[in-house]
Amino acid sequence: MYEPIRTKSVHATVARPSSDFPHRSREEELDIQLAGHLAALLAVTDELRALEPSDELDVAAERIAAQLGRLRGGASPSRAAAASSTARLDALHLRAHALAGRALVVAASRADTAAAILSAERMDAHAVTAVA
Repeated sequence: MYEPIRTKSVHATVARPSSDFPHRSREEELDIQLAGHLAALLAVTDELRALEPSDELDVAAERIAAQLGRLRGGASPSRAAAASSTARLDALHLRAHALAGRALVVAASRADTAAAILSAERMDAHAVTAVA
């Protein structure tokens, strides 16, 4: 009375893991996410350095670049010159504070103490300037 099923079930193909594409571990995903946040923070820090040069920002940029190199397996991050010299400093500090906060959350979730400490320090440094 009923016609037999001639094709494979859709549910059966979804249930089996496919080896057609590479899978990343949670740790690898967090590394990629942390590197992205730190790269954005480095770009904002470089822009701030161009607008208001200081030794503190120079040291911070080098520390961020070192963390990026560690996360990317030794590859040095690309550095850009300031794109917009008309940007307001307080807006850049506010953006840097937010990026450092995002990096801190990811660093804490992957238990990366060095990146977490660096992110927290950058949050503190930009919070004082952004609020002032």
